[in-house]
Amino acid sequence: MKRYHKTGALLILLVGSVLMASCDIKHTSGEGWKIMPRPLVAPPGVFLEEWEGQSLPQGAGLRKVYDKGIELTKRSEGFIYRIYDDLGGYCVVGYGHVIKPNRCDGTEPEEFRRGITEDRGTQILRADMAMAERAVMTLVDNAQNLTDGQYAALCDFVFNVGRRNFERSTLRKVLNEGNYDRVPNQFRRWVNVGLRTWPGLATRREMEIRLFFEGMEIPRSETDSNTLIDIRVGEQMDKSASEQY
Repeated sequence: MKRYHKTGALLILLVGSVLMASCDIKHTSGEGWKIMPRPLVAPPGVFLEEWEGQSLPQGAGLRKVYDKGIELTKRSEGFIYRIYDDLGGYCVVGYGHVIKPNRCDGTEPEEFRRGITEDRGTQILRADMAMAERAVMTLVDNAQNLTDGQYAALCDFVFNVGRRNFERSTLRKVLNEGNYDRVPNQFRRWVNVGLRTWPGLATRREMEIRLFFEGMEIPRSETDSNTLIDIRVGEQMDKSASEQY
């Protein structure tokens, strides 16, 4: 999930998982510039999602993802210090932050054209994560009772697949029904881009499951559908998945 950077606009751009391929230059605090694997972004499905209108539960403040959750997202997204065009043709920097939904052309903010530090990338990521935090708090019943790991895992999932896809998902349904034994299988279905299963997405889902059930035994459920879901399309629009309802 990536946020479109533009003054006055609060838009979210959905992208696929990050895989590692080729090389790039990375800046790390205290270590300077390093040659690092470059993230290869899965072909994106584009959803520009407004999030201003999502009202938090009465009396609740926006709950922030704890550091361990942010580290999961960092690992999945990868960090590039300079602007570059991702595979969808979008101008991107840092931890998957979309500057604009078209190719880089030299008109980007000077800060991004100069390149950013990893610390700055983390700062931007935390700001981008607010969309997912707000979605989880408004779409999951009693979200304030989730553990830090459960909350962070769901926020990473929404950051990756988008608020609307989460809203329509069986994952959200079983969460709100309290059927946590079905949660792992529901996470594991969201690993496709088109008809292709992306190993990076499968890895990300397993990390989310481990974080969600941190300190607990991960349940096994044999009753759920194993139909895989295209993260660009979502479950409600996927015919085979919609037959479950």
